[in-house]
Amino acid sequence: INSDITFKGSADNIFILQTTGTLMQAASTNVILSGGALANNIFWQVAGTVWVGDSAVMQGILLVKTNVVFVTSSSLTGRVLAQTESALQKATI
Repeated sequence: INSDITFKGSADNIFILQTTGTLMQAASTNVILSGGALANNIFWQVAGTVWVGDSAVMQGILLVKTNVVFVTSSSLTGRVLAQTESALQKATI
C-alpha cells in the first residue's frame, strides 16, 4: 500500500482482501473508513508477511500465515492473528 486507501460503505458491508504474497504498508499512509464502514468488517488474508511502516495507520482484522511487523509509531484498529510471530516496535494496537 503506497498511498492512502479508503473503504467506503455502511456498517453492514464486509470487505475481504486476499493475497498470496506479502502485504507492505508504506510509512505515513492510512487505511481510511468512510460512510460508516467498520474496521471489524475488513478482513486482510495474507499468505506471507505483513509489514506496517512508521506512522502508518492500518484498520481491520489481519489473518496472516507467517509474521506481522508493526514499526515504531504505527497503529492498528482491529486484530492481528498470525501463525508464527507478531512484532510490535512501540506500536499502538
